[in-house]
Amino acid sequence: MNVHESTNASRRRFLARTPWLGAAVVGAAAAPALLAEQKKGKEPEGKGEEEVSTNEDLMREHGVLKRVLLIYDEVVRRIHTKSDFPPQTVTDSAKIIRDFIENYHEKLEEDYLFPRFRKAGKLVELVDVLLAQHQAGRRVTERILATVPVMKTAQEREKLAADLHAFVRMYAPHEAREDTVLFPELHKIVSSREYDALGDKFEGIERKTFGGDGFEMYVEKVAAIEKQLGIYDLAQFTPR
Repeated sequence: MNVHESTNASRRRFLARTPWLGAAVVGAAAAPALLAEQKKGKEPEGKGEEEVSTNEDLMREHGVLKRVLLIYDEVVRRIHTKSDFPPQTVTDSAKIIRDFIENYHEKLEEDYLFPRFRKAGKLVELVDVLLAQHQAGRRVTERILATVPVMKTAQEREKLAADLHAFVRMYAPHEAREDTVLFPELHKIVSSREYDALGDKFEGIERKTFGGDGFEMYVEKVAAIEKQLGIYDLAQFTPR
């Protein structure tokens, strides 16, 4: 055996007696590749998509609702100032409310949150009001969708403005009360395991309902309407 072979054999025997060092060497060798992936914005293998908590999921859906309320406000402003607006923007916005907020988001609240609060005997009066407002909102949405296609007179425009304003007037405090009272209280009436399971359940329902990330899909839809109305640029809302 020559000197080179003897040195290699000694190194192998040393690593065999100190397995922790062998693991450290392998880890050190893998580190540059891991850092390179992170710099490229890639997650290491074995990492899934970013998890969204139950409350965060519900509250970001409220963000979609809030942006539609701003669209409704803009249309009301144009009706009152006798300015033009594309009627389709109202129809498309009302369909977002119906499909994403009423038929999906509110149904999650009604099927999975409200019953738990009633069972726990917590915030029952608030839950009753929230449910009644869900039902009232659906009636207003149907009126909006029915009015836009036949809207020809100033009187019909004012009728639309009244319904849009009523919807905004109700849902601004509605979503604020859920965000600041109902959702925070959820942590107190369910275990951490049940809370996490709800988040997984909501994600599964979302992907089954919309065929993917419904939140991202509807954010894009709202943004397109905002651009049509010229209210997409956030800077324009900054006070001078």
